[in-house]
Amino acid sequence: MRLLTLDIETAPNTGYCWGLWQQNISLSQLIESGYMLCWAAKWTDKRGIFSRSKGDDDFLTCLHALLNECDAVIHWNGARFDMPWINSEFLRADPSLLPPSPYKQIDLLRTVRSQFKFPSNKLDYVAQALGLGHKTKGMSMDDWKGCMSNDERSWKKMLSYNKRDVSLTEKVYFKLLPWIKNHPNVNLHEPLQRDSMKCPTCGSDNFIARGDIASGGGVYKRYSCHDCGHWFRGHEQVNKINVKNKTSNV
Repeated sequence: MRLLTLDIETAPNTGYCWGLWQQNISLSQLIESGYMLCWAAKWTDKRGIFSRSKGDDDFLTCLHALLNECDAVIHWNGARFDMPWINSEFLRADPSLLPPSPYKQIDLLRTVRSQFKFPSNKLDYVAQALGLGHKTKGMSMDDWKGCMSNDERSWKKMLSYNKRDVSLTEKVYFKLLPWIKNHPNVNLHEPLQRDSMKCPTCGSDNFIARGDIASGGGVYKRYSCHDCGHWFRGHEQVNKINVKNKTSNV
């Protein structure tokens, strides 16, 4: 299964305002809408990080090609932020950029919110709490404004920041892997020999049987993966539960 870790950076909206506190900005006050500044992406099974900034000839076509190849996208709050931004850019940019081939989304923020209790759910805090590192330090609004005015130094710093977020997100993904609910089943994307079985989360065959689990109409063997720590059930029932069919005349 091809897994793509992805992160984007965006420019803020620019507008007129009379105050700095709880302002409602109308469309007539809007000077320029925000847009995607840059993106970075990495295959989980490869070392290199792809990165493009606005102004590159293949800024969107390269990203579109990557999404066409992947089976699932890993991101932090990407379901609500990154992916809608990307889709909007595709829609506005080029009639040839139709929806990429379908892919699953693995939003790590949703896993953190549903499975754990941290003082903060920001990527930077969670990564540091797990001992995985931190985001690039020293970023400020001046860096975003510098990119918007095409300052070369600001662009270099922004792209480095973007790549660092991708690297950090991937590290958090592997740490959270056994806790991710509804993770795409690796077995559905890998060629398997008859009667073979692998961990559906990481694809490892290094697992051990640990008891049984009742589900639906039967009992299945339960397994624990030694590599990622995920629990899963076997394919075949070990004890079928007989359910008597009842019929009635209407």
